Amino acid sequence: MGRVFLAVLHRDLLLAFRRRSDVWTTVCFFLMVSSLFPLGVGPERDTLRALAPGVLWVAALLASNLSLARLFALDHADGTLEQVLLSPEPLSVIVLAKVLAHWLSTGLPLVLLAPVLALQFDLGGDAIAVLVASLLLGTPVLSLLGAIGAALTLGVRGAGVLVSLLVLPLTVPVLIFGAGAVGAQASGLGASAHLQLLAGVLALALALSPWAAAAALRLSLD
Repeated sequence: MGRVFLAVLHRDLLLAFRRRSDVWTTVCFFLMVSSLFPLGVGPERDTLRALAPGVLWVAALLASNLSLARLFALDHADGTLEQVLLSPEPLSVIVLAKVLAHWLSTGLPLVLLAPVLALQFDLGGDAIAVLVASLLLGTPVLSLLGAIGAALTLGVRGAGVLVSLLVLPLTVPVLIFGAGAVGAQASGLGASAHLQLLAGVLALALALSPWAAAAALRLSLD
């Protein structure tokens, strides 16, 4: 299983590198949304600090949804997915490898870009560190939940919109805990409770989402 996992991960990362436009679309969207808010709200520092957690997390959430519809679509179009279903290896392992590749190509760039964008909102060093930690815990959950939505809408017309409608309500707890961690740290209350809750959500998503996405793939291809 380990060799299959690494093979699928390597293949999907290679395909993502060849389709760099998808990665740049996600990064540019995150950059533009996060940068437009300070321009629209004004230079008041207290207001920017109060808005920063919610704005950055909502921007990351929306940016990560841009490429979810294509998570299984290309494999479905060229017949690779049917061959994967015939593999003796557990489908959930293959799904987990594809989710990890999606996060490395879309979620990780958002995490790396977030500290730079946080400077626009005059966040302190401790708050920026908590922002990065919350995104490291939260963005994989977005990819894991997105895999379920992408599997359920596989081959459906307008899948991109349907994936967003299915996934966004499920990500509300992640958004609340992630933005709440940054806000709590900025106000001096400490972010440990929020980060622990995010870690628990990530553990639950890791345990259930690959299995649920694999079941949804089988259902979509039947």
